[in-house]
Amino acid sequence: MASWLGGLGSGLGQSLGQVGGSLSSLTGQISSFTKDILLEGAEEVGELHVSNSKLREIESINAAQKLENERLKKVCSDLEEKHEAAELQIKQLSIEYRNQLQQKEVEISHLKARQNALQEQLQKVQTAAQSAQSGVGVLPPATTSASYVPVVRHSSGFEGDDMDFGDVIWSQQEINRLSNEVSRLESEVDHWKQIALSSKVQGTNDAEQSEICKLQNIVKELKRNLSQEIDEHQHELSVLQDAHRQKLVEITRRHREELSEYEERIEELENQLQQDGVSTDAVGGSKISEQKKNARSLEGGKIEELQVVKDQKDEIRKLNHSLSSAKEENKILLKERELAEVGKIQIMQEYENLKSDFSKLQSAVAEQDALLKEQEKKLQSKTSLPEDIVRLQQALLEAENEIARLSSLNQEGLEKELTSSQRKNENILSAYAEDQNSELSRLRQDLERKERELNESIAERETLIVELGELDKQNQEATQHVITLKEQLSKQHTETDSIINQLKFDLDFERKKLSELEMEKMETIKELDSQKEKLSQCSYALNDLHISKQQLQGNIKDLQEQLRKAQDCNFHHKKEIGELEQRLKEREEELSVSLSKLTEKSNQESDYTCQDLILKKKEVEIAKLQNDISENKQLNEDLKKSVSDLKIENGKLMAATEELKQELNNAISEKNKVHLEKDTVVEALKMEKRRLESELNQAEKRLLEQAHKYKQTIEELSKARSMDTSALQLEHERLVRCNQEKDFKIAELKRSIEQMEIDHQETKEMLTTSLGGQKQLTELIKEKEVFIEKFKNQALQVKQELEEYMKVSKKQDVLKQNLEEKDRSLAVMKEENNHLKEEIERLKDQQSRSMPVVEPKTLDIIIELESEVTQLKVIKNNLEEEIEVLRKTIEDQNQTTVQLQQSLQEQRREIDESKFQCEQMNVTHEKLSLEKDEEIKNLQKTIEQIRTQLHKERQIIQTDSSDIFQETKVQTLNGENGNEKHDLSKAEIERLVKGIKEREMEIKLLNEKNVSLSQRIDQLSKDEVGKLTRIIQEKDLEIKALNARVSSASSRQDVLCLQQQLQAYVLEREQVLAVLSEKTRENSQLKTEYRNIMDMVAAKEAALVRLQEENKRLSDRSENSSQDMSRETIQNLSRIIREKDIEIDALSQKCQTLLTVLQTSGAGSDNGSGGVNSNQFEELLQERDKLKQQVKKMEEWKQQVITTVQNMQHESAHLQEELHKLQAQISVESDSNSKLQVDYNGLIQTYEQNEKKLKSFSQELAQVQHSIGQLYNTKDLLLSKLDLVTPSVAMASTVSQLSGIQHGTPELLSDETKLLQNELEQLKKKLQEKDSTIRTLQENNQRLSDSVATASEIERKNQEGTESEMRQIKEKNDVLQKSLREKDILIKSKSDQLLSVSENLSNKENENELLKQAVTNLKERNLILEMDIRKLKEENEKIVARSREKETEFRALQETNMQFSMMLKEKEFESHSMKEKALAFEKLLKEKEQGKTGELNQLLNEVKSMQEKAVTFQQERDQVMVALKQKQMESSALQSEIQHLHEKEQRLNQELERLRNHLLEMEDSYTREALAAEDREVKLRKKVLILEEKLVSSSTAVENASHQASLQVESLQEQLNLVSKQRDETMLQLTISQDQVKQYALSLANLQMVLEQFQQEEKAMYSAELEKHKKQTEEWRKKAENLEEKVVSLQESLGEANAALDAASRLTEQLDIKEEEIEELKKEGEIRKEMLEDVQNKLMNLMNSTEGKVDKLLMRNLFVGHFHTPKNKRPEVLRLMGSILGIKREELDQLLSEDQRGVTRWVTGWLGGGAGSKSVPSTPLRPTHQNILNSSFSELFVKFLETESCPSLPPPKLSVHDMKLLGQPGNACLLVESDSAVLVMGRRPDTNPFLAPRSAAVPLITPASGSGHLLMKPISDALPTFTPLPVSPDASAGAVLKDLLKQ
Repeated sequence: MASWLGGLGSGLGQSLGQVGGSLSSLTGQISSFTKDILLEGAEEVGELHVSNSKLREIESINAAQKLENERLKKVCSDLEEKHEAAELQIKQLSIEYRNQLQQKEVEISHLKARQNALQEQLQKVQTAAQSAQSGVGVLPPATTSASYVPVVRHSSGFEGDDMDFGDVIWSQQEINRLSNEVSRLESEVDHWKQIALSSKVQGTNDAEQSEICKLQNIVKELKRNLSQEIDEHQHELSVLQDAHRQKLVEITRRHREELSEYEERIEELENQLQQDGVSTDAVGGSKISEQKKNARSLEGGKIEELQVVKDQKDEIRKLNHSLSSAKEENKILLKERELAEVGKIQIMQEYENLKSDFSKLQSAVAEQDALLKEQEKKLQSKTSLPEDIVRLQQALLEAENEIARLSSLNQEGLEKELTSSQRKNENILSAYAEDQNSELSRLRQDLERKERELNESIAERETLIVELGELDKQNQEATQHVITLKEQLSKQHTETDSIINQLKFDLDFERKKLSELEMEKMETIKELDSQKEKLSQCSYALNDLHISKQQLQGNIKDLQEQLRKAQDCNFHHKKEIGELEQRLKEREEELSVSLSKLTEKSNQESDYTCQDLILKKKEVEIAKLQNDISENKQLNEDLKKSVSDLKIENGKLMAATEELKQELNNAISEKNKVHLEKDTVVEALKMEKRRLESELNQAEKRLLEQAHKYKQTIEELSKARSMDTSALQLEHERLVRCNQEKDFKIAELKRSIEQMEIDHQETKEMLTTSLGGQKQLTELIKEKEVFIEKFKNQALQVKQELEEYMKVSKKQDVLKQNLEEKDRSLAVMKEENNHLKEEIERLKDQQSRSMPVVEPKTLDIIIELESEVTQLKVIKNNLEEEIEVLRKTIEDQNQTTVQLQQSLQEQRREIDESKFQCEQMNVTHEKLSLEKDEEIKNLQKTIEQIRTQLHKERQIIQTDSSDIFQETKVQTLNGENGNEKHDLSKAEIERLVKGIKEREMEIKLLNEKNVSLSQRIDQLSKDEVGKLTRIIQEKDLEIKALNARVSSASSRQDVLCLQQQLQAYVLEREQVLAVLSEKTRENSQLKTEYRNIMDMVAAKEAALVRLQEENKRLSDRSENSSQDMSRETIQNLSRIIREKDIEIDALSQKCQTLLTVLQTSGAGSDNGSGGVNSNQFEELLQERDKLKQQVKKMEEWKQQVITTVQNMQHESAHLQEELHKLQAQISVESDSNSKLQVDYNGLIQTYEQNEKKLKSFSQELAQVQHSIGQLYNTKDLLLSKLDLVTPSVAMASTVSQLSGIQHGTPELLSDETKLLQNELEQLKKKLQEKDSTIRTLQENNQRLSDSVATASEIERKNQEGTESEMRQIKEKNDVLQKSLREKDILIKSKSDQLLSVSENLSNKENENELLKQAVTNLKERNLILEMDIRKLKEENEKIVARSREKETEFRALQETNMQFSMMLKEKEFESHSMKEKALAFEKLLKEKEQGKTGELNQLLNEVKSMQEKAVTFQQERDQVMVALKQKQMESSALQSEIQHLHEKEQRLNQELERLRNHLLEMEDSYTREALAAEDREVKLRKKVLILEEKLVSSSTAVENASHQASLQVESLQEQLNLVSKQRDETMLQLTISQDQVKQYALSLANLQMVLEQFQQEEKAMYSAELEKHKKQTEEWRKKAENLEEKVVSLQESLGEANAALDAASRLTEQLDIKEEEIEELKKEGEIRKEMLEDVQNKLMNLMNSTEGKVDKLLMRNLFVGHFHTPKNKRPEVLRLMGSILGIKREELDQLLSEDQRGVTRWVTGWLGGGAGSKSVPSTPLRPTHQNILNSSFSELFVKFLETESCPSLPPPKLSVHDMKLLGQPGNACLLVESDSAVLVMGRRPDTNPFLAPRSAAVPLITPASGSGHLLMKPISDALPTFTPLPVSPDASAGAVLKDLLKQ
């Protein structure tokens, strides 16, 4: 809309602007015209020729004004059209707004209906609640209180657009609010529905009653509010409609007024123009006055027009404002429409929700119906339920019907309203253009009608709502009934749910079992996947290697291409050098020629000193030039050398490329090896897969075996049960069960052993393969990385060299350019030389002519020549400097080439070295592989040995041995590999070090880039060496550890170490694989990026090349056309100008010489020869004039040439413009071509679509054929079935079918078939009855075979007879079927033929349709052409009419012209007559003077008469001329008309001929088509005849067949009669047999009674057995569950065992350390044992020697000690002394008992002065048993010495985690040290003997149990505690004894 209105506005503006422009041009022309007229008025009347020209001008102005008038009319018509369009649009908008208003009204009515429905629902809810409560108590009266009154806004009229807009928005808001309220009310209704449903008849609640009352009041208030708001809304809508109509009326009125004003103004302008046209017809002075008046009137008109224009502008502005306001209104209305649509959508959603609720209710009702039916079956006694259900169903059906009716009524009402509104709108539209008053009246009538319709619809809806309420009540009653039923059903549901839950629990248990099995399966699958992933990673690595190889190949190709380019450049350089040499030779020859000439001239001119100087200078210059030439030669030679060097370098590069190719081949071979290795790995994995499959098969076999065993056990059990004795059964069953359990256990153990072995072998193989593969991969990766780095470096160097070569080639190009510039300068020098020669010759001539006196001119020339020479010298110096610069550049280039050669040689050396290293590496790898193979063999042998050991030790430990041997094997492998690697890596390191040193020496000579690269290589190599050394050291350590472990055979520690190493290797491998994968990803990413970049670059290059080619083409086209010509002309002109310049120079020189001659002659004229000099001077002057003339001519010619050049340039520009035009035309043509192509493609597509349709039709035909075939097959099947059941009936049916096909008698067929079917059914029934009786008889016969033998024989005979008959019937049936099949084949062939014919027909029809379409297209084209012709004719007629009008105007103008010419001629005649009169008067005066008056009078009279005659003659002549001219005009007009008519006749004839030709062509085409159609018809008729003949033949054949069939039918009927007789006979037999059956039945009943008793007994037996089986199955289940639990517990214990193993592995490490320490301690213990034995021997000797002796010191000490001890303890000391002295116990006891005091006193008196300080060191003694205490003192003493001599070991370091607390009371360490003494330590629970000191280990005071030795008893409180002496652990026993003796 906005765009359209904008276009309208712009169109108006343009048209008005044109109007203004035309008016201004008009006024300007008129003003100029008036000025001209005023000026002419001032001139003389005689100058009438000017008036003709002015008249022409006026005519032209008039024509222009007419054109402008026409244009203005067009503009007005355009404006009118636009105005009409705008009016139409406004009308459309108004219609849309009315439609929207109607939609709003409809929506409001919907909302009203909804509200009413909701209110009714509320009422129903309330009534339901009241009815629920009325069962117990009575409701109180509802108090209605108006609690809610909504605020209502009234519109106070319409004051403008703003108010309208506000009202619209407010109305929309109101609608939204109402919809919200409706939704709220719906939610409330739902809530109350739920309450009503949930509320059961239990008791009255006062709160609920009050709430219900409140809700009723609220509902009533809401109803009132709603009704008020709806009324207000309707009122507002009506007001809005009125306002809108008023606005529309005002807008239309304004528009019409404006149009009328425009029309009046246009009419005024036309009148003015007509007045202007009429005013031109006036003549002479009247014309001038009229023209002045016209000018004034035009000026006034101009002012008026300006005012009109201003008014129009104001009106346009007003229109724009109105348009903008209309747009705003449009926007507002659009918004309203959108909001209304949103409301509509919401309503639709609500309607859908209600529908869904209704559907749910329906489904619930259906469910309830089903439930009710079930309950009817259950509760048949209750009769009231089905009646209620029926009533509910009827009520539901009625409700559904009513709802459907209401919806249909609503839809019909809406549709009626819509249709009526559309019709009314159309009526309004048609009437709108005629009268607006009538529109208003109709609209009012429409409104009234709508109001009536609304009222009617509201009344209908109210009635419908009432009906709906009744239905709702019924529905609620039904729902309450259904709820009671639901409650009853819920109880049953709970019971079923409990059963279902139990079943679910069982299912879940079984599912868990399945899931566990699936988990195990998944684990195996995961292992397989991991192996697959490893394979895929290997393949990725291979792919990366392939990609790297491809990259290298690509690099080589690039290098080869660059080499080719360099060779091409060299070739070009050679060619250029050859050309330069040729040029130099030519230059040398020219120089030699010039030198010879100069020498000749120097011989001739030896006389003149000036010339000699010049020549010397020239010679010097020539010598310099020669030097330059020689230098250039040298340069050329240098260039040749550089070219040869480049050739050599190219050859070297080629060799390098060949070497690279060889290296690539080597790399490929290596990759092939890697491939083979990978293949082997893959094969190994496949083998593993096969093993797994075999294992699975074995497992399946085992399962089958188990199943067999189960079956066997069951059979055995059943056998056992069949045994008579119960004791035997029980024992047998128990034994069988035990046997079975043992078998299962044995099988499980066997399986576990086999699995363990298989796992062991698999893990071994996996480890070996994975380790080997890993090592190979790592080595390969390292090698490949090294190779790649080398190749990268080489590629970088080659790229750098190439860049340098490119730079060199660029420099050579620059040198070439310099050389060319030098050549040009040489050419210029030559030209200057030639000029100099010419000047020298001229000088010679001058000297020969001139006198010996030197003239000032010659001096000037010499000065000029000198200046030129200086300039030349300067140029020469510049050239020399340039040559020096070039030399330097050449030298630099040579140096760079030398450096590049050196770098190339160094790179070659490096490549050779790398090759050598690669070869060495390959050799070493091969050696390694061989050695590894040997090692693998050795390992296999060791593994076999270990297996033998394993089989022995398996009974003790199964799991440990496998782990240990795995790890030992892996360790040995690793160790041996490490040893090999160590040896190899040492050799490699040495080689690398040497290579690095050599490289470093070479790198010092190379550039800084090479140095940096070498440093990087050094760093990399050093890192690698460091890594290798570290790895070697680690491997050495591992080898040592393994050797130690193998020697010590400490299995558990080895297992742990090996496990850790395995884990580490796995981690390393994963890291390596991760790195590999990352590298591959990076590589692939880089490759993709590189490829993308390359693609981008290639695309850009291609685009550039295309653009360049296009530019070249365009430039060639433009230049070839224009520039070739211009170039040639410019060249020619430049040549001519140069020649002319030379000629001018020559002439000027000649002039100068002549002047000099003149001067000399002037000097000599004084002597006497003046005449000759003057003559010469004149000649010279003449010559000068001639020369000037020639110069002028030349200048003119030059200007002409310049103009021609400019013209050419202009022409070229025009040509270019034409070119552009042509290109545009070409583009247009290409566009048209593309369009045609598109059309063609569309036609092709349509053709293809038609073909597809044809194919689809053919497919459908095929399907139809197939279906026909299927029908035939089904027919055959039915026939065969019929034959099988009753062959005779089948025959009849086939005959009837055939006859039906031939004769088309469906009625007979149907009757026959019905009869046959009835018979068939009867026979079938009888057959079924027979079958049932036969079955019963057979059963009876089987039970009582003896009694029913005779009947069976009779039946068999009958059966044999029937079988023979059946066989005969079947044979006949087969014959008939064959004949039928043959006929079917015939029918199929004919149907195929028919199909082919129909296809041909369809093809022909399609062709005909295509031709018809073509004809219709041609007809359409004809019609279009005819329409075009008509339009052209109309245009021609219009043009002819205009030409006639113009002719009439032209004639009028000619007539005016004629009149003017007549006037002029009259004036001329008058002037002539006046002149004659004047002459006559002069003559009269003369005659008067002479006195001849009489003659004068006569003469005057004659003159008068003559004048009158002349006047009459002139008038006659003028009249004749006018008539002639009129006739001529008429004749010319007639001629022009005749010409027009001729042209029309020609055109019409041409059109007739064209149409005739077209008609002839069409007729020909139609005739051809008709002939073709006739031919086709003839062919088709022939085919039809053939087909009819075939049909006739087939029909005859069918008739024959039917005849035969009828005969067969008769025979079959006869057979049927026979069969019926047989049937009767059988029926008689049946009756007899039935009698027998009755007899048998009685006997059967008796037998059944007996059987039933037997069966009951058997059932009891079976039930008992079943129960037993169930119990057994339950027991088995329990056992299975127990076994599963055991399995779970075993798995847990396995996990714990694994954890314990891990802990044990840690402990074993520590234990190994401890064992080593123990071994060391044992060794030390042995040494100490030996020492002790020596000491014991010595002590024994001492004891033997000192048994009788007593030590004085000891005795003294004891004696002193006795006195120091308290009195209570002194007898013990005496006993000690007695024991030392050898006194027996008994004697001592007697002595002590006799007199203790005496002895003690004596001892104390004897040893009174004992020193208390000196005492035996109380070393802590460990508490021992009594038998030790009772031993001798010497033994105790020795023991004491032993304990002191043994050094106290430091406490052993045990980890807190692994070691248990040693200080627990249960733990007692037993250490047997010697044979003599056994020391048993019983510790306190708190102390730790390892950690506690010696003093703490033994308590000083312990209760002495029984009588022990005094020394060994603990020290009591009475005895003195001696200070312990420190004894060093290293001191010997002898030293200790010495110390004791000293004390």
